Amino acid sequence: MDSTGFNRGIGITALGSFWWGVLGVIYFEYVSYVGHIEVVLHRTMWTSLFLILTTFYFSKWSIFFKIINDTKNLITLFFSSILIFTNWSVWIYAVSSDQIINVSFGYFIMPILSVFLGYVFFREELNTKRIFSIALVLISISFLLFFNFQSLPWVGLIAALSWGFYNLLRKKINVDTDIGLLIESLFILPFAVVAFYIITINGFNDFGISNPSLSLLLLMAGPMTVIPLFLYIRGVELCGLGPAGMIFYITPTFQFILGFFYYNEIFSVIKLVSFIIIWVAVFIYLKDLKENG
Repeated sequence: MDSTGFNRGIGITALGSFWWGVLGVIYFEYVSYVGHIEVVLHRTMWTSLFLILTTFYFSKWSIFFKIINDTKNLITLFFSSILIFTNWSVWIYAVSSDQIINVSFGYFIMPILSVFLGYVFFREELNTKRIFSIALVLISISFLLFFNFQSLPWVGLIAALSWGFYNLLRKKINVDTDIGLLIESLFILPFAVVAFYIITINGFNDFGISNPSLSLLLLMAGPMTVIPLFLYIRGVELCGLGPAGMIFYITPTFQFILGFFYYNEIFSVIKLVSFIIIWVAVFIYLKDLKENG
């Protein structure tokens, strides 16, 4: 592998992960005062528009039409669209309801959960370290269930499960990430437009020419979703899945730091113990990635 390209890939992947973990949190937390439902609708609508523009820019419409002419692809992308919409909705709800630490829990366990799902559904190989990492994740969740059920980070678990099963479905089809996301967002788009129309005619929306600065901010939900995804994908292409998987942990680390130190979210001793167990699992998983790729 070319060292210059590899190093460039590391940098681009880190930028994408930093964007998700810092810029994404700050942006969506800032606009969340308009209500998490409206923010989710804007994220859906403007992500669709932004991806349409990028598809024109990269001249990928031939790929788009090839994919939608395959029934298997369409059915799979329909179900994955439900999962990605669930993930977006839970993420925005978490940020708007002071649960950034809870959702970071989900991002910490996402890669390990994906390994477990890969084993269950595709019989992908598990070594001792990965089995131990999975076991620690289960122990951490069980610990919270036993000692304080109410402190269980439900938003993090739903975010992790929706993303894990989303990746599982996307593994079943050979579809470019951006084109797949475009089709998924187009599946959701009609429902988002109808919902936006309903809140608009009832006077509950904050988007409009009467508030141009806020409207421009809400329009940014599209680029804020797509740009870090493009950065991360390009980084994976240049440096490989193993290094990119390790760098991904920039995202939940900064989410946790922002939630605890900047947004002053409550963090109990019981939750701290559960996070320590997760961090040990992550350390073992990263060690395995370093050794085996």
